[in-house]
Amino acid sequence: QVQLVQSGGGLVPAGGSLTLSCAASETIFSSNWMGWYRQAPGRQRELVARIRSGRDPDYLDSVYGRFTISRDNAKKTVYLQMNRLEPDDTDVYYCHTRNEGIDNWGKGAQVTVSS
Repeated sequence: QVQLVQSGGGLVPAGGSLTLSCAASETIFSSNWMGWYRQAPGRQRELVARIRSGRDPDYLDSVYGRFTISRDNAKKTVYLQMNRLEPDDTDVYYCHTRNEGIDNWGKGAQVTVSS
């Protein structure tokens, strides 16, 4: 099973920026999705952004134009640059990839945006 180690997150005022990173323990084929989900208490986990080779990244409508996902396959790392953060972006953010038919998740990182 792939281990995903997240870093980043924290507290930021509205309008600020944060970057999340997620490093995989083994190579993820560039054709496999790597992405970020978020979840608030009592709510379903939702896809924020995902990326794979050969197509444009997918974004949640509410973050489009503010968040940018990128990937460094040599470093086995995916990033989420979050700009113009809003209080509604407050959630726990999880890194995800699906490798050899198995879903793998990071431990999560709290992102809190103060108004």
